[in-house]
Amino acid sequence: MDMMKTLTALVSAFGPAGDEGEVSRVIEQLAAPYADEISRDVMGNLFCRKKGTGPKVMFAAHMDSVGLVVTHIGEDGIVHAGPLGSIRPAEVLYTPVRFKNGVRGIICAEVEADVDKLKPADLLIDLGASSGEDAEKLVSVGDAAVFDTPTVQTDGRVISPCLDDRAGCLALLLAMERIGETDNDLYFVFTSQEEVGARGAKTAAWTVDPDYGIAVDVTGTDDEPGARHRASSRCGSGAAVKVMDRTVICHPRMVERLLALAEERGIPAQWDVLQAGGTDAGPIHVTRSGVYTGGVCIPCRYAHTPAALVALSDITACADLIAAFAESKLEKEC
Repeated sequence: MDMMKTLTALVSAFGPAGDEGEVSRVIEQLAAPYADEISRDVMGNLFCRKKGTGPKVMFAAHMDSVGLVVTHIGEDGIVHAGPLGSIRPAEVLYTPVRFKNGVRGIICAEVEADVDKLKPADLLIDLGASSGEDAEKLVSVGDAAVFDTPTVQTDGRVISPCLDDRAGCLALLLAMERIGETDNDLYFVFTSQEEVGARGAKTAAWTVDPDYGIAVDVTGTDDEPGARHRASSRCGSGAAVKVMDRTVICHPRMVERLLALAEERGIPAQWDVLQAGGTDAGPIHVTRSGVYTGGVCIPCRYAHTPAALVALSDITACADLIAAFAESKLEKEC
């Protein structure tokens, strides 16, 4: 599987929270050779199962991205928008966006607005329309838009929108390609609506009822300029094995097992302690009577902006660690 070709296809697919269908179709085509059965649920989660007689293992990477949704169209043709997921206005102003129907615009704000005091609900989208009537021919209230910026590879890094979490989706696909013989019953779940409360993972985990769960996502880094040590991982230092974030404290035995597998197989790995944010691990670990849950994450600078940055080597390390766990001898108890 060509990493850049696949990643470009993933980040190019339209998929804001709640409308992940296009991403799902791209992933289904890529995953089909490595799955025994593929299905979807009402929430739009995509389940790719590799059947086994052993314990159930659920790997989850979310398909959706942050975006904006049209809330009102003014008489002047300017579109008022609200956030889909966590967006900081100062980080997205004057970013090109695109709608599902191909219409493009640019995020803006009122001329006299104080950028430091802007709230996400204050954001506007300029379509170039001269009137509300013209704008209504292009988009409707309820339509969603995503960042429309390029994907660039430079010196082993990728700069792109939607890396949260298409980079995690790529890691899962690469792992599926690499997994050899195993007795484990493997579920590779590409989840919906993570950016608005990890909603898809809740129903997916209930359906699978796994013995083990691993969220595959991006994570904050401690090597952005001026970082204040609110995260522990560094871009280019390998797979980030999650210890905790705001939604989960990973089971210690899962952390130990993942780090031991990384050492055993020579996979670059590091600790992931995050003081904010969350992943699908949150709802997975409290499903039914509880699930042994961990996280394998890709350090990502500038997540939820039009130009996030990850290292390709970290995606590779995550894929290798996921495959190692999938192949390992597992019992019903850790």
